[in-house]
Amino acid sequence: MQNEKFEPIIRFAVMSDLHIKDEHRYEHDRFKKGIQDAYKIAESHETYKCLDALILNGDFADNGTEIQFQTVKNICDENLKEGTELIASVASHEYNTRAFAMEPAWEKLRRIFGMEPDVHKVIKGFHFVSTSPSRGCNFNDEKKAIAYNNLKEASKDDPKKPIFTFQHPHMSGSVYGSILWGEDDLYESYMDFPQIVDFSGHSHAPINDPRSVYQEHFTCFGTGTLSYFELDEFDKEGGTIPANKTEAAQMLIVEADKDNRVRVYPYDILTGNFFPFVWKVDVPSDPETFLYTDYKRYSEAKKPYFKDDAKAETKATDSSAVIEFSQAVADDMPYVNNYDIILRRKADGVIVSQKSIWSDYYLYNMPATRSVEFKNLESGTEYTAKITAEGFFKNRSTNSLTVEFKTL
Repeated sequence: MQNEKFEPIIRFAVMSDLHIKDEHRYEHDRFKKGIQDAYKIAESHETYKCLDALILNGDFADNGTEIQFQTVKNICDENLKEGTELIASVASHEYNTRAFAMEPAWEKLRRIFGMEPDVHKVIKGFHFVSTSPSRGCNFNDEKKAIAYNNLKEASKDDPKKPIFTFQHPHMSGSVYGSILWGEDDLYESYMDFPQIVDFSGHSHAPINDPRSVYQEHFTCFGTGTLSYFELDEFDKEGGTIPANKTEAAQMLIVEADKDNRVRVYPYDILTGNFFPFVWKVDVPSDPETFLYTDYKRYSEAKKPYFKDDAKAETKATDSSAVIEFSQAVADDMPYVNNYDIILRRKADGVIVSQKSIWSDYYLYNMPATRSVEFKNLESGTEYTAKITAEGFFKNRSTNSLTVEFKTL
């Protein structure tokens, strides 16, 4: 998983938003494979072969039925091995998507899983603090106090040691997905603990998006989904949920060493591959050492570009055109976020249409080309299309692709 000298003394997997249904669906198989893959990853390590914990960070059930709770527990019982702790929290979908249906979900969690909705557990010397919402995906004063007291107790052991925290919704304004699917309730409880390494879900945002890690007062990670993707930008063709939304099964593998360094590896369950990122938190307790702050990334991100052999081709009818073009690249990223395409009428330069489309970066096997269709064009008319790539930090490409065509 890495070339640096890093010897883990703990390893755990984090999943969220499984959305297990009453009937057998693809989510069941992805969940089972995710657990099995986590063990294969652990057992392939040269020196440390343990999977110490599995964290299910909310919305493991699709609408909180008895069958769904029991199905998740059965899959865990059949696939988890001795020595692997299970921590599961509940949230909006376990609450049957109703804001105040918490008690039935908590009762099932206690009866079927044998655990409380709020957990403070020490595993291999590291503190794990998991907090379930008091309603929907919100946290009332009692829950805030529970979280704070657990963090206060955890920090007494070693204030420089990472505390791993888990709650279903993102912290507002943190990782990718937190614009639409974030909550700010727990900031008050978390702010005094920079050593927090936090994990959240709810948004279904892809974990291989570089914005799925965020650092400011403490460290945050998004935990993805095993069900369907949703993205956190609203100008893209088709909206926030892409057409290939169900090609989603991602999890995080997390390790820490004796020097309190943390490594997080985003993993694609569908293909059995790690994405080309290793997130590094070398000094969790010191924000001045953080690598993934907005300031650093927005100011230092390199501009993507189209290679010299990149091309764009068009197939036109009397009233439409499909433009297919090569993907752009970046020197500091394995892919780009999106493409903006501006279509002008050639005769007078007037813009007749604008589109923004995803690069499909969230797929491990992302396509080499992308295409976009323009409709309601004038027949027998010449057009010019300009394609510009955009990275993840508002860094637009140094060059563009331009293609001209004429409708029939």
